[in-house]
Amino acid sequence: MRTIAIGDIHGCSSSLCGLIDYAGINEEDTVVTLGDYVDRGPDTKGVIDTILDLRERTRVVSLMGNHEIMMLEARDSAPALARWMGEGVGGNSTIASYEGESLQSIPAQHWEFIEGGLPFHESESHFFVHANAASHLALKDQDPFMLFWEKFRKVPAHRSGKIMVCGHTAQKSGVPANLGHAICIDTWAYGGQWLTALDVESGIYWQCNEEGERRSNNISLHLDV
Repeated sequence: MRTIAIGDIHGCSSSLCGLIDYAGINEEDTVVTLGDYVDRGPDTKGVIDTILDLRERTRVVSLMGNHEIMMLEARDSAPALARWMGEGVGGNSTIASYEGESLQSIPAQHWEFIEGGLPFHESESHFFVHANAASHLALKDQDPFMLFWEKFRKVPAHRSGKIMVCGHTAQKSGVPANLGHAICIDTWAYGGQWLTALDVESGIYWQCNEEGERRSNNISLHLDV
């Protein structure tokens, strides 16, 4: 059984569908999606539909991202809605994917998915967060800013001894960042690069983009020291 992490999708449903096929994801796998399903890319609705469908076929653990947080805040606050719809955030792309003009266009099942994102997930050898984690704190004691907003930096190894797998900080080269004890697999899918799925045990990763291109490699070949 594999544990496969998928980085920030940001509305890139074509890349996600291609990646599920290319990585051969099946009922024996556990898939951990690292958050930021919504905004910026063209098809947030298709992304969430695809993940909900995948849940019918295998175990999927879905984390919360900062863009889901902003979207939830936008539902409850006019100033937050204005920020979410502002330049660079991408809320307008999300609403457009539902062929509507407001948040009321989004179905209840999709709101339930967005609300249900977890702050972190752990396996025996790895832990998964959207953005980052303070090395000296247990995951349950992390500050929300660290989990959802902090950039990926060369932090010390976590006290648990587990390898951190995160997204959030776009690797605009299209190549995952690997510090050995911490790996970032946000490879700028919405910006014209790649969506990445990583088998955390073997180190093999697969990538697809919105043009239908595919490639794969091993994370061990990209050690940043």
